[in-house]
Parts: sequence; structure tokens; C-alpha cells
Amino acid sequence: MSVIKTFEGREGHIARKAGSDPLSLSCSNESLAGAVSQRACVYSGARVVLNPLTDALHLVHGPIGCASYTWDIRGSSTSGPTLYKSSFSTDMKELDVIYGGEKKLATAIKELALKYRPPAIFVYSTCIVGIIGDDIRSVCGQAAAEIGIPVIPVKSEGFKGNKNEGYKAACNALFELIGRRDYEPRSPYTINLLGEYNVAGDLWAIKPLLEEIGLEVIATFTGDGRVEEIERANHACLNLVQCSGSMTYLAKKMEEKFGIPYRRISFFGLGDVSNALRLAAEHFGEPSLMDRAEEIIERETARVMPRIACHRARVQGKKAAIYMGGAAKAVSLVKGFEELGMEVVIIGTQTGDSEDYRKISCIVKDGTVIVDDANPLELRELLHKQKADILVAGVKERFLAYKLGIAFCDFNHDRTTSFEGYDGMVNFAREIDVSLNSPVWKLPKLRASTLGAGASCNQRKLIAMRECRGVAINV
Repeated sequence: MSVIKTFEGREGHIARKAGSDPLSLSCSNESLAGAVSQRACVYSGARVVLNPLTDALHLVHGPIGCASYTWDIRGSSTSGPTLYKSSFSTDMKELDVIYGGEKKLATAIKELALKYRPPAIFVYSTCIVGIIGDDIRSVCGQAAAEIGIPVIPVKSEGFKGNKNEGYKAACNALFELIGRRDYEPRSPYTINLLGEYNVAGDLWAIKPLLEEIGLEVIATFTGDGRVEEIERANHACLNLVQCSGSMTYLAKKMEEKFGIPYRRISFFGLGDVSNALRLAAEHFGEPSLMDRAEEIIERETARVMPRIACHRARVQGKKAAIYMGGAAKAVSLVKGFEELGMEVVIIGTQTGDSEDYRKISCIVKDGTVIVDDANPLELRELLHKQKADILVAGVKERFLAYKLGIAFCDFNHDRTTSFEGYDGMVNFAREIDVSLNSPVWKLPKLRASTLGAGASCNQRKLIAMRECRGVAINV
């Protein structure tokens, strides 16, 4: 029996955890036509991975509308260059579609290289380029030979493959840069951070801890990153992969070519960030590194626990719903809510695979609903049926939660609050507390008898304002 009534063909994508056996869920296939999937296109997946390279120039070969998906939709912060905040487009028109846009692209590359002098240029092909067949690889190769910098094509046209194909396209583009630069590491203990995008400054909460342990971070893929760092990333001894959905593909390619092993980690939640620091130190087998890691874990945990405990006391026992793009963040959120004493009643992703859902089914409690590639109708029904108190998702789901009178927390790439590291967990606990316990949620719950059938519009507004502020009401 289906958990909720849904479109034909969608039944296998929604299941309720029952028992200890891992859950089998339909996934990794095309979205159902007409179901209004929350997934995005291939280009968007490539752009969110590559755009945080702050000194690179990003050129979209396609209609001007595609260029709207830029840095301000992924809130990656920078400690230096700001070129990535400028979006460039060839602005293809009808005549370009008819006669081809290769000449226009070549001219744009040369003009931008002369004006901005970037260390590298990424050229994104969008849907219309795939239709008309512009050979952007040839154009980029000729341009690179002429201007003397890497000009890398990012094959990111189409919807069929969604974000996962965009991630692969971005990883292939990054792979073309790796190994171009010689480098002498300052430390024998070197690492790269993969799948860390410095959203709201997350990287700046993590990197100092790793450096305090004694590790040198050679490159970050790609938050607050530089082209030069990516070019020397082959000199690292270990890759730590945070966003496994977007960067495991690149980690495997680097392991195959350069012999760099990788480990999947998470920097969200007290338990996960401690495990990540411990794993990074233990990899090198150096006792001094492991001792420093344990000292940092003990110190930081003791520092933030009292602050987290204050928020936990106000939110424990509440029910949370999770809907993320990738499964790695969803898994970390389950653990984070456990640390706050909250129950996860819904968990879903846009791009999870069968292994992701098996892992999720092993860590959630019986009765939790697991959903793949949900649409707004399904989310609405599930939130109502599971009696969720708060939805943690991306900006596309924000207004759905508000319309249902449910609290919301933005955990996606356009947020403005850092959630990684020890202080990040404090920020997350505060965000959940403030969202759940805001007096605004009293407004949808006003009883009809309190308002009174004959109350005027002004009376209703006054009553609502008073109740929102916790003021006694006399009607």
C-alpha cells in the first residue's frame, strides 16, 4: 500500500521504514513528466561545482537566461578575487541558432581574456548548443593556443541527466587542470578538500582546525578556490570528500591517475566533524597528529556544548522533515537532529542512488518516510501526514512550508549562515530553535471562536498581533 496517493509510476519512489532490513527504493531514473520535479538541469549542476573558483572566468555559451544561474544563487564566499561574481554570456539569438555561434564564442573568449586576464576560462554549453551542434571543444582549444591560458569546455547541455551529469561535466573540467603546476608542499601531511564550496564561509570554520592539527590543505574543490591550487592538487596525499554526490567521481579519477586515496567525511554536526578530524589525522599514522586532533575535539566540544544544550532544551521532541539535493547532506542532517533530540519523520533527496537510500534506511527510525525526487504535491501530503514541525530543504521548498504553517530552515547552497564545524552546529541549533519557536506560528492556529464570526477586519488584525506577541486576548 502506497504511503500517499501519487502519480502513476511514482509509487516505488516513496516508502516507509519498517523493520531492520535495508529499504529498496526506485531511483536514479528520469523524472516523471508532468510531476514538477524539484531537480535542476545539467548546466546548473556543473555551475554550482565550478563557480566557487573565485579567480576563474565563467562564460555561458547560450541564451542570456541561462546566465542567471550564477554566484548569487550559490552563496559561496571569497577571501580574495571576485571575478566569479560576474557572469558572462554569448547571449545567443535566433540568427546564432540558424547560422551557428562558434565565431561569436571565439570572439567573446578573446575579448574577455584581454579585459580580465583570468588564469583560466570555463565555457559552459547549454541546451541550445547541444541542439545546433556548435563544436565548443575545438573553439576552446584554438582560443587556448592563442591566448596562452586554459580554456576548458564544460559539456553541460540537456535536462535528461539532471544535476548528476552536470557534476560529472564539472569534474571532467577540473581534471583537465590538475597536474599542470609543480609544487613543493610545506608539510609532509597534505590533503585536498573535495565537495567543500565555502557556502556562507563554511570553509573558514574548518580549514583552521585542519591546519592546527598539522595538515596542509593544498586545494579546495572548489570553495574559495584558485586555479593555481587546483593545478597543484596532485601533490596531496589524501582527498577528503564532503559532498560525495558531486565529487566522488573526481576523487576516483584522481586516485586512478595520481594514486591519491580518498575518504568520505562530513563537517556538519558535532559527531561528524569530530570523526572527520580524527580520520584525517589517523590516515598519516603520526601520533602527534592524532594527539592534537583529540585535543582539538575535546576543547571545541566542551566550548560549544553549553550553547547547544540551551537550544536543544527548546526543540527536543519536535519532528523534522529533510529534503536535500544530495544524499550526503541528508545523512548528516539525520545525525544532527539526533544531537538536538529531534525525530526525523521524512527524508528525501533529488539525486540519491540505491546505495544512498539503503544507508539512509539503516540510520532512520521505523515509521520514517523516505522519498526520491519528490514533487511539491507529494511533499505537501507527506508533511501533513507525518505531522512535521519543520522542513529543512532548499529555497524552492521554502514557500511550500510557509503556506502549510510549518517552520523552515534553509540548508542549501543559497543560505547565508555557516553550519559547518563546531560553531556551525551552534548556528544550526539556534536557527532550528528560532524557526520552530517563532511567535508567528501562533497566527495560523488562531481558533475561529477566538476571532469571532462577527469580528471586523481591524479587530481580527489586532487579535492576531496580540496573540503573536503572547498578549492575553479579551474579545
